[in-house]
Amino acid sequence: MQILKDRIRKDGKIREGNVLKVDSFLNHQMDVSLFREIGKEFKRRFEGEEITKILTIEASGIGIACVVAEVFNVPVVFAKKTQTKNIAGDVYTTQVESYTHGRIYDIIVSREFLGPDDKVLLMTSCESGAYNTVWLAWLVSRQRPYVARQVRLTLPFQPPGEAPREIELINASYDDRRHELVTLDKGRGAGDCGIQPRWRFDGQRFSLSRYAQQPTCDNWQGPDAWPTLWITR
Repeated sequence: MQILKDRIRKDGKIREGNVLKVDSFLNHQMDVSLFREIGKEFKRRFEGEEITKILTIEASGIGIACVVAEVFNVPVVFAKKTQTKNIAGDVYTTQVESYTHGRIYDIIVSREFLGPDDKVLLMTSCESGAYNTVWLAWLVSRQRPYVARQVRLTLPFQPPGEAPREIELINASYDDRRHELVTLDKGRGAGDCGIQPRWRFDGQRFSLSRYAQQPTCDNWQGPDAWPTLWITR
């Protein structure tokens, strides 16, 4: 989305650790007109999908979720980080780790507001760098006990060097037709080096189907042409 890219280039700040700071317009001071344009873009990207709820996590996700919900003309539901007396009965629950606060939260959503027929667009604030964004994903049961299980990816082999086997969902995308989750850890903004694992979902879990890595930024090849270090037949 070009308007967002331009705003990041204009007002975003790179902090130590290659972390992109955008709190002057996204998650501390909020530019509502920018949110409205982002909402229109989400509407365009999910055109044809019957979105019935916008789901986010308190607190920084609520602002943009409300504006997006206005564009979709649907309610907002936000997961709470603390149990309150007002929440009783069946709930969805899972754990999420906050990198900014350095702690793990048990988040909950009342089942009263998320039913089995809802189609939810989840919006959450994740860790972002200059060209890499860390996503979060959950597998959510549709039957009791209504448990949400965070997606965690582990390589079945030790990658070159001292790279960890645990894979973060960096620049993640999911192809529902092929049941394939793709992550892309860029070595730089041009996307001509980095790591691209592909994971196939069998209805229960994700298994690695392909692992490609290009250690040298050559200003030429894209991920599909990178050397393949693992493939599952």
